[in-house]
Amino acid sequence: MTRIILIVSGKGGVGKTTLAANLAYALAELGEDVIAVDANLTTPNLGLHTGMHLTPHTLHDVLRGDAELGQAVYTHSYGFRIIPASMSMNDLTGTDPSKLSNITMSLLGKADYVIMDSAAGLGRETLSAIAAAEEIIIIVNPTIPSVVDALKAAELARKLGKRIIGIVVNRRGKSKHELPNEKIESMIEAPIIAEVPEDEAVARSIAAKQPVLEYDTHSPAAVEIRRLAHKLTGRSFEYKKLGLIKRFINWLR
Repeated sequence: MTRIILIVSGKGGVGKTTLAANLAYALAELGEDVIAVDANLTTPNLGLHTGMHLTPHTLHDVLRGDAELGQAVYTHSYGFRIIPASMSMNDLTGTDPSKLSNITMSLLGKADYVIMDSAAGLGRETLSAIAAAEEIIIIVNPTIPSVVDALKAAELARKLGKRIIGIVVNRRGKSKHELPNEKIESMIEAPIIAEVPEDEAVARSIAAKQPVLEYDTHSPAAVEIRRLAHKLTGRSFEYKKLGLIKRFINWLR
């Protein structure tokens, strides 16, 4: 059975694309057949995060009817497949976001997981992505504006009859001004399923156009995203921390 999961936040800059790319990687590590879809049609970044931003065909071509779906599916060396979106503003012309549901329906039975990255905001593009998904992961930063916008996205998902798997709190730091998990869960009315800490390795991995799981496999963010992948697949997760010498060697590398 194919699970079609959309990562949504309600606002930009929260970490949707980073989570989508790394979660696809983590699921593929577990032997799952995964397709990552960049459903952010206006400001796509999934291709950039994975080094696949200059492909011959994109999701835009499929939505316009200029290419078959199979032509826009690429197998990545990281073990999952990806359907990138075009970064050209010219490709927005004639692109119909409402056809995203046709895309996801076509992927049923062709993968274990379809992980979709959504657009920022709550406009037509995000609405079409929510309609095209079956399950929703809400991602937030532990700040009031982020959680308020995510609450709106959650309400929209519920109105469309979508199952909210839970909340991922991203970039959790140690500031006393950050919202506690209990408050976030109370506002959005969903459980927190992962808490990704603030991690410098994430920024470095984005600059390197690599998932952080590949760039720094033992970084705190990588460990937590792997934990989330195990949770989604019903597997138990055990992680043994590296010793001081091994951590120092990895830092040198």
